[in-house]
Amino acid sequence: MNLELSVEEQAFREEARTWLREHLPSEERPPEGAEMREFDLAWQHTLYEGGWAGINWPTEYGGRGLSDIQQMIWYEEFASADPPFTLNNSCTFVGNNHGGPTLIVKGSEDQKAEHLPRILRGEVVWCQGFSEPGAGSDLAGLSTKAVIDGDELVVTGQKTWTSYAHVADLQELLVRTDPDAPKHKGISWVICDMNSPGIEIREIRTMSHVTDFCEVFYDEVRIPLSNVVGEINEGWRVAMSTLSFERGTAFMADQVELAATVEELIDEARIRSDASGRAMIHDDEIARRLATARAEVAALRAMTIAGISRTARTGMPGPEGSMIRLFHGELHQRVYRLALDIIGAEAMRLTPVDGEGTWTGPYLQSFAYTIGGGTTDIQRNIVGERVLGLPREPKVPQ
Repeated sequence: MNLELSVEEQAFREEARTWLREHLPSEERPPEGAEMREFDLAWQHTLYEGGWAGINWPTEYGGRGLSDIQQMIWYEEFASADPPFTLNNSCTFVGNNHGGPTLIVKGSEDQKAEHLPRILRGEVVWCQGFSEPGAGSDLAGLSTKAVIDGDELVVTGQKTWTSYAHVADLQELLVRTDPDAPKHKGISWVICDMNSPGIEIREIRTMSHVTDFCEVFYDEVRIPLSNVVGEINEGWRVAMSTLSFERGTAFMADQVELAATVEELIDEARIRSDASGRAMIHDDEIARRLATARAEVAALRAMTIAGISRTARTGMPGPEGSMIRLFHGELHQRVYRLALDIIGAEAMRLTPVDGEGTWTGPYLQSFAYTIGGGTTDIQRNIVGERVLGLPREPKVPQ
């Protein structure tokens, strides 16, 4: 692993910096609804027109065929450009980081030809239909069923915590196609048209007052068998590919933005005062926590680069991605908890006042980082069993 950038990578950084300076939107991203969708898709199309969509996607599928390191450089330059929005809160996230990469490695040529160009051009929004009320951390316990009827699947069940389902066109959906098979078998990964008859979507308002999450209900929804990715009953393997991207490289942008947040928080500590009028940065405990946070985001970057190096050798993110996901999720919460300790009484304010932003919404959202994509307990199990080779956790008798 080499932490120094090559001449080519340095040139790429300058190219990205220049393009962002000339094309980054100045207006705030609408927080919800059709306006949010329109903004996100317009930005994705701008990226496509400028040659910045799918930086690390293979060229044969419309990408630039560059390295994951160059993808990370792009995220670093984006964060440094002081953008008015974040990348991982975009409704194009699932298509670019889950659906698209999964189709590249597991999809048929027809599926790739139909869907990959539309993702890159900003013509479509994807959402993820994995979690259920009774199958979150234990994803293999899902019960949404699909029965084969001729050349279609007939789907009945429910999904929850489905980000951006209310503005999505397509969904990566896990269904149980063989109820008699062991729970990790008999699952299929399918592409679901969110405009299909029989789908009902109910928005979920979170404690940070956003409605990104939804419940989705399926009442005999018909999906063509041609939308199955991989093979019928082999969806668990396909899903593991999806989750390996999510736990490995999908959150690179979030990690870079977290590093920028720590630097912003250091600046806040310099200008904010405690009850005695002393700058918060001169409080020994606050200074220690800020220094620790800066060191930890540097460690997170090193872990990510190591993961990128492994992926470059193997062609797929491995279980080590769970170490990154675990460390990142808990660090994210620590940083925003520190932010509230520095901000003080203003942390009681959830909405901006007089154009000034708030740290409270991101703090409340930070709780999702140790739940989404597999809880911290799940990540620890993966690290213990699949990275360290420890024995599996014994089942507790019912």
